[in-house]
Amino acid sequence: MSRKKLVIGNWKMHHTGPETHHWWQRWQELDERPDPQQVDLGVAPPFTSLGPLIDLSRHHPLLVGAQNLHWESSGAFTGEVSAEMLAEAGCDFVIIGHSERRQLFGETDTRIARKLAAARRAGLLPVLCVGETADERSAGRTEVVIEEQLQHALDHFEIDDPGALVLAYEPIWAIGTGQTATPAQAQAAHRFLREILAAAADSQVGAGVRILYGGSVKPANAAELAAEDDIDGFLVGGASLDPAAFAAIAR
Repeated sequence: MSRKKLVIGNWKMHHTGPETHHWWQRWQELDERPDPQQVDLGVAPPFTSLGPLIDLSRHHPLLVGAQNLHWESSGAFTGEVSAEMLAEAGCDFVIIGHSERRQLFGETDTRIARKLAAARRAGLLPVLCVGETADERSAGRTEVVIEEQLQHALDHFEIDDPGALVLAYEPIWAIGTGQTATPAQAQAAHRFLREILAAAADSQVGAGVRILYGGSVKPANAAELAAEDDIDGFLVGGASLDPAAFAAIAR
């Protein structure tokens, strides 16, 4: 099945409103931007920059998403944002279960599964992140860990459409470290995840869901990673803060 490439920039806790305007201006000034017929592009800014980026990109082929959400529609949850609020603001997608949320903020598979259900309820495209630590990889537990993470989510999220979910494989040992999984390592993990999807749903879902790689992606290593059969694009961290680098990765 043909799967259109997708590249998402995760700005994390970077870029104020004025800095978002500056990023957009630089993006518009680029001589070479990716062909929207060839690759889908998305950016997940911090909550406070969602409004500015949604307004700026309103008439452009750029998806805008959030980095997190709460699983309830409303309630006494100080500091949280619901899926319905994100959809009302104009978001297209939401990142769920990023390794920093799991590692730094103690997010569990159960909470992540509830967030997936919330995203679907509000019509947002969930970008579900899975990945192993360095110790888990050294112990030969990569497949065990990512299968547990994905299977727990699928137990509460029935997939009947390949376009209803995006996966992102992000080996935790490669995020922000300068280390990158080799193309063979990344391909093996992506192929394994695709097999789990096929077993949980059907072969069409397994073949159709887009699976992104995330972990120190740069213009220098993007092409060889993207050449692998089961790598459908990237979840880009630091490099997405530079419009030129983000465009080069997508190209």
